[in-house]
Amino acid sequence: MGKGRSGRKDSKKVWKNRLAGVAAVTLLLVAALYSADRLPVRGNGSRGPQAGINGVETRSDEAKGRSDEAKDGNDKEKDRKYGVKDRNDKEKDREYGMGDRDDGGGIRIGGISSQEEWARKQLEGMSLEEKAAQLFIITPEQLTGCGQVTQAGEVTREALRQYPVGGLIYFSNNLEDAGQLKTMTGDTQKMAMEEIGIPLFLSIDEEGGDIARIGKHDGFRVAQVPSMDVIGGSGDRVQAYRAGSTIGAYLHEYGLNLDFAPDADVLTNPDNTVVKTRSFGRDPQLVTEMSLAYLEGLWEQGVYGAPKHFPGHGATKGDSHEGFAYADKTWEELEEAELKPFYAMVGNQVPFIMAGHISLPAITGGDLPCSLSGQVIQGYLRDRMGYEGIIITDALNMGAIEDHYPSGQAAVMALQAGVDMLLMPADFPSAYEAVVEGAGNGEIPLDCLDASVLRILTLKAEIRKIL
Repeated sequence: MGKGRSGRKDSKKVWKNRLAGVAAVTLLLVAALYSADRLPVRGNGSRGPQAGINGVETRSDEAKGRSDEAKDGNDKEKDRKYGVKDRNDKEKDREYGMGDRDDGGGIRIGGISSQEEWARKQLEGMSLEEKAAQLFIITPEQLTGCGQVTQAGEVTREALRQYPVGGLIYFSNNLEDAGQLKTMTGDTQKMAMEEIGIPLFLSIDEEGGDIARIGKHDGFRVAQVPSMDVIGGSGDRVQAYRAGSTIGAYLHEYGLNLDFAPDADVLTNPDNTVVKTRSFGRDPQLVTEMSLAYLEGLWEQGVYGAPKHFPGHGATKGDSHEGFAYADKTWEELEEAELKPFYAMVGNQVPFIMAGHISLPAITGGDLPCSLSGQVIQGYLRDRMGYEGIIITDALNMGAIEDHYPSGQAAVMALQAGVDMLLMPADFPSAYEAVVEGAGNGEIPLDCLDASVLRILTLKAEIRKIL
């Protein structure tokens, strides 16, 4: 996701190694293992209550005053490993719910037992419909049925009652300025807690460079982050960390807790039309180190990252935003380059990995996108690689999916493949209804549904601490 239209053992290994300190471990690991600025919203806008003029849920005039802009996040006073101040001391880490650091330098989700206890209690009390809703991250427009959403009002509240979704994703059309965004996200999160008692993943596509909904918006004055190819070209991991830290600081300031970044693709095909400047480069080791450093920068500002696009978009021909994108490689060939950053992500059990809509005909035997393939998701990412975190699809309104699979079918196929969360199906109500029906008739095994929801809730238990 990002270019055009617009990823247990009971989580005990989540972020088990401190990202900033895993370079040596990462190198050993990979050696051992074969050493949209605009995405158009295409949701169903005909359903749901309407608000305001022309179905636009907008903020009141009183809320339109600008607030102070986000801090840069890169204070120079207290340099740590990457030469950038970590504004989150241990006390604040706990406050932000980003985990405790053990004596060995590893990162673990704080309060595992209480976290799981809360998650399991919530799961036990949820209906099938509520469980299904938690699997979706959608736009505010898809949630409310409004043509444009720039505030969270009663329309949002009523929609959350009907569809208690797992999260929302914001784009440029939802943004006006710092004050408006902070108010909207704050009100939305408050409503979610009041109505369903479960926090939302509030997300955005903010990579840096050209893919920066906030950074490229005229209403915001935030520190500009260069494209990843520039950062990768420097060969300096400090710059990657600073990129993540800078973006994480203003996302946290604006009430966002999930960033669909970094792009962990290795650019092995120089003619690739999707990744281009979004990748840190062609060297798998460099991309791995840069991606981990970027993730730590986000993490230390209180924001989860979702490295993408598993199993690697850098080798593809074609653009999955517009149609099928192919990589004519075997697993062995992918393991030589494209998969090395993702092996490092799995080794550190990062909370999210985004699955791309990439076709691997040499592996699957046809056009089936990896995001819908059980052979790729469950068979390889889960079983062979051992990933235990949340797997989320790339946007399901992209051409590789929408042009070939009805929304309901795609949603069910993705979940059957082993995916946990569904991002922006073209027709959300149809996708939701298909998931509910599939779980009810056994098409989607209930134990798999519960396992996905439990992963989601367990991570949300950390967000809940700060609300």
